[in-house]
Amino acid sequence: MSYTKQLPAKGLSQSQVLDKIREYETLNDVEWEKGCVSGAVYWGDESLTNLLVKVYGDFAWSNPLHPDIFPGVRKMEAEVVRMACTLFNGGPNSCGTVTSGGTESILMACKSYRDMAYERGIKYPEILAPVSVHAAFDKAAHYFGMKLVHIPLDKKTMKVDVKAMKRAINKNTAMLVCSAPQFPHGIIDPVEEVAKLAVRYKIPMHVDACLGGFLIVFMTKAGFPLAPFDFRLKGVTSISADTHKYGYAPKGSSVILYSDKKYRHYQYFVAPDWQGGIYASPSIAGSRPGGIIAACWATMMHMGENGYVEATKKIVSTARKIRNEIRKINGVFVFGNPEVSVVAIVPVQHPHLLHSPAHTAGVADQFINVVREQVAIIMKNPKEKTTGMGAIYGMAQSIPDRSMVTEISRGFLDCLYSTEVPKTSNSHMNGNGKAH
Repeated sequence: MSYTKQLPAKGLSQSQVLDKIREYETLNDVEWEKGCVSGAVYWGDESLTNLLVKVYGDFAWSNPLHPDIFPGVRKMEAEVVRMACTLFNGGPNSCGTVTSGGTESILMACKSYRDMAYERGIKYPEILAPVSVHAAFDKAAHYFGMKLVHIPLDKKTMKVDVKAMKRAINKNTAMLVCSAPQFPHGIIDPVEEVAKLAVRYKIPMHVDACLGGFLIVFMTKAGFPLAPFDFRLKGVTSISADTHKYGYAPKGSSVILYSDKKYRHYQYFVAPDWQGGIYASPSIAGSRPGGIIAACWATMMHMGENGYVEATKKIVSTARKIRNEIRKINGVFVFGNPEVSVVAIVPVQHPHLLHSPAHTAGVADQFINVVREQVAIIMKNPKEKTTGMGAIYGMAQSIPDRSMVTEISRGFLDCLYSTEVPKTSNSHMNGNGKAH
């Protein structure tokens, strides 16, 4: 494999570029299109892909930073936000923005509540969140100078311990957090109970529905009723939900929603005295890809409520089939009672092994059979050492010095940007010519 390290002296023709693109496409080693990837990719429908490519192309050069030049994109973003607010039962004052993904949506909520805390005289604002909450909250705390206080889970239900959260509330608490559902185990936290704490202590509350937001809002109509988790609850002041997951929009789109415009105002950044003019932006980015917003709008309009409800029926039915069948397998433990799209399992002899099938469309029976077969092998040889990726994950979790894991992770990220060809000797190659 060779890497391009400088611009071609003469630009390639479009056909040459497309030939190169096809070379890069062949590097894929995982056939995600067949549904054998848990997470990462949430849709592969060819007709929807064709629509998205067409819409994105029409708006490829648009930029919502300039609404006077691109009013159509401004209108589409406003409509995406309003449709999402309606799905989450927002009132007339509910509002939000489109972001680049779940992490930015979470960052924006934390930034807003930090600034609110500063205004209230809190110098060292704290986020109270379950230990199972997404790592984006760690990122937000790191970026914005906040303290993340992790609240333990109930060991049986894997839901956040509400009593422990209540005990952790103090004069520095800037926000409370629940997940619906959380990523590690697919469990919905007790949003109603935490919302009552938020009302009682007058603290903003964020519900992270990034993963399953565009499933849970359709589950009642799909025949899977859930307890309230959204703006129907007085204490819930913000919700993050990813349109680029089960909303089926292209990667790079999410929404952050607020129950009232007063919260969104803390999200905005305005530089009124810049020499280039007044600079005002709603989220982290200045210029933003209008094509992604247009494609997100097109997806939601094309899917419609009926399309989302049907997809939700299939996905939740699949997840529950996996949950129920795996519970029958001797030697496997299912965490809590997952209700949405993620089922976390662990073979009792190898507690570091964890699998979270996010949708596994069309391969549920195959997945269940593989788990049954592999667990039988493990149970016959319980003391045999774990190999492959399972060993790597297990090792990473068992290292007591977490700074070592951080350093290794940084090295991994460096590798992603490397354009150096790794040198391997024949002794390091396997029978297929691939380096170990």
